Amino acid sequence: MEEIRSGSPVFVKIDEYKDVLEVVGIIKDKIEDARNTLGKINELKNEEDSQLEVWNSKLEEIEKKIEFIDKSLFQPESL
Repeated sequence: MEEIRSGSPVFVKIDEYKDVLEVVGIIKDKIEDARNTLGKINELKNEEDSQLEVWNSKLEEIEKKIEFIDKSLFQPESL
């Protein structure tokens, strides 16, 4: 394989050059699509995390109420 020196002219057929430009454009579009998809996934993850925090808080609240009921029913105060 021949080594190409920097500064040396490179000859490419115009058809091949146009094909390369088209492929590079397609790759750039795919990268942009991937970034948009990752952004949407990140938004969904943040929403999911927020919702999980709410559910966890509600579950802890219910757990405390059940503990109170349990103590009230099975450990009544002395008269």
